[in-house]
This record gives sequence, structure tokens and C-alpha cells, in this order.
Amino acid sequence: MTRILFVCTGNVYRSVLAERLLAVRLAPGAAVLPESAGTRARPRPGMDPAARAVLERLGGDGSGFTARRLTAPLVADAALVLGLAREHREAAVRLAPSAMRRCFTLKEFVRLATDGTDEAQDRVPEEGAARGATGLGPVVAAAAARRGAVLPVPAAEDEVTDPWDRPHEVLDECAQDIDRAVRRLALLLGGGGVRG
Repeated sequence: MTRILFVCTGNVYRSVLAERLLAVRLAPGAAVLPESAGTRARPRPGMDPAARAVLERLGGDGSGFTARRLTAPLVADAALVLGLAREHREAAVRLAPSAMRRCFTLKEFVRLATDGTDEAQDRVPEEGAARGATGLGPVVAAAAARRGAVLPVPAAEDEVTDPWDRPHEVLDECAQDIDRAVRRLALLLGGGGVRG
């Protein structure tokens, strides 16, 4: 099972939405386990009611969730670590420096892995190959190599807005932004990307 770890600050909104939306957007039978954690999370069971409502409107399942804090073992054990902002990617690298080439923001990874195109499926090494760690490895390596070879983009292009303590419309926009990126990520992981 290939573990993909999403990271935000509180493990309340952004990383939870990314984890649960990827789970529903993956192709049936994909050997991928989406997980999430927060750099300042306080462990607690259950999703925030507003986040759960938005998630369920997008077709996700909010049951059985428990918030947790980001740790070095979580980073080290993940095949891919995706922060929802650059600060989250950097926090993961500080905890496990050897994971640096596997740490990106969600939007950065999708942008680099698809070479800036909308044709994510074309970037998969072989049809459906990215479903396991061996298939995902070349995609992650190519994205890491491209990171140093392309011009940097403004931070806002690689980050998802934090909806914490903001109007509900911001949470809705945040969820839709995450869902667009997660659908492209699901294609990179061997299909799917369109359910829900």
C-alpha cells in the first residue's frame, strides 16, 4: 500500500479535505492510502462539522476521522508528502530531511508531475502503473527533478487558502480548489479522478 500524506496546520480543513477527496477520487482497487496530519494539530476524534458538510457535498466520506499531529515517522513512512502550503512542506522536510525529494505542496506536485499540462494521464509511466510504490516512484522523481529546472512560481499558485476563521464561502472555495488538484493527482495515481 502506497501512503500519501497531506499536511496542513490544524488537520481540521485543508489536509482532511485532500485526504478524503483523494480516497473517493481514486480508481477502484488503487493501492493508495491517503492520510493527513497537521503541524499544530491537537488529536481529537471527528471532523469539523463545516468541513464534513462541504466534503460530503463533494461526494466524500467524513466518518472515522481523527486529527493528528505531524511527526517524523509519518513523513518518513510516506511515499509522497503533500503540504497544502509551502510552510507545511517545509515543516515535513525539517522533521525528516531525507524525505525532501518526496515533499511538495499539493499544487506544486500536480503542476510539476504533469509538466504544467492538463493531461495528467499522459505523465503516468505505464497505464495504471502508478497504483503502487514502484509506479509512483518515477513520477515523484521526475517532479523532484523538474522542481529545480523550471522557473519558480508565486507562492499563491502553489498554496491552498486557509479557511480557518473565515467566512463559509472561503471554505467552499478551498474545498473546490483542493478537489481540482486531487482529481489531477488521482489521474497520476493510475486513473480515477472523476468519481463523485
